[in-house]
Amino acid sequence: MKPYLMAEPALRRLELTITRRLDGLLQGEHLGLVPGPGSEMAEARAYQAGDDVRRMDWNVTARTGEPHVRDLVADRELEIWALLDATASMDFGTATMEKRELALSALAAVGFLTQRTGNRIGTHLLHGGGVRTLPARTGRPHLMALLQAAFGLRRTPPGVAEPLLGVAAEQLGRVVRRRGLIVVVSDFLDPPETWEQPLRRLAARHQVLAVEVLDPRELTLPDVGILTLIDPETGRRREVATGDARLRRRYAEAAAGQRDAIARGLSRAGASHLRLRTDRDWVCDLVQYVMRQRRLAALAPSPAPSPAQSPAPSPAPSSATNPPGAGGDAA
Repeated sequence: MKPYLMAEPALRRLELTITRRLDGLLQGEHLGLVPGPGSEMAEARAYQAGDDVRRMDWNVTARTGEPHVRDLVADRELEIWALLDATASMDFGTATMEKRELALSALAAVGFLTQRTGNRIGTHLLHGGGVRTLPARTGRPHLMALLQAAFGLRRTPPGVAEPLLGVAAEQLGRVVRRRGLIVVVSDFLDPPETWEQPLRRLAARHQVLAVEVLDPRELTLPDVGILTLIDPETGRRREVATGDARLRRRYAEAAAGQRDAIARGLSRAGASHLRLRTDRDWVCDLVQYVMRQRRLAALAPSPAPSPAQSPAPSPAPSSATNPPGAGGDAA
């Protein structure tokens, strides 16, 4: 059975034990992204001519001696967009699955964790034929159709020109209008300078989660004698004598440097960073990431009170919420 088909039962078992810990990270608690008419109270502010007197905050008004009202935040569903890299470099794997299959598992995880509360999810599928866009919609049938479309993408023959990840990110930025969560699933092997700026522009408006997928053979070279290496994107072949310890050490150093450059590029772009490997339990890594993000959000300092509220003997009630996936980078 393909990993993306196993993702749903795995995540359902996950929900039975830690659902409450997952709420508010990759789903839910997204109020406050879009201000406007709604049912949730926001912060108090000074009354202005034309404000609805039914939103008068009498507690703050009594403490300050000045009329105050409370704004409302829109109670809308979250819109999630996923940019899935299915280029030729993802058709590689030496452990339990290929990177492409792991990327599909990550996409399924985000979908199953977000669709149950009525959130909308759409995708940008990057592959050898270009970029295919599936619009954001709600419901399980849409999610399963989306995953089937991603799974059915044909492999790109070696040597066929493919769009860069940065180009696809630029196109996604032109498609997505509403603020929300953007998940980019890729190996990020394109030079960081080609995708860092597009991701930074996305992060200026949206919450961006970068899911980096990698295989252990991309980090270290085994001692297996003469090894024939093939570049899946260009078709170039090269024979390497892996018995050379110096060569293996240089390979490991270069691979570590490449991953460090990717991590720095994602950090500069303002994206949260989740790293998944084909030789590890991806569900466990996802859970650890989500729990770590919640702990970081809980440790974050609370916003300073407004001048109108600072002299009060006790803080006024607040309904401020955190955007989904809030937190720092995680490797």
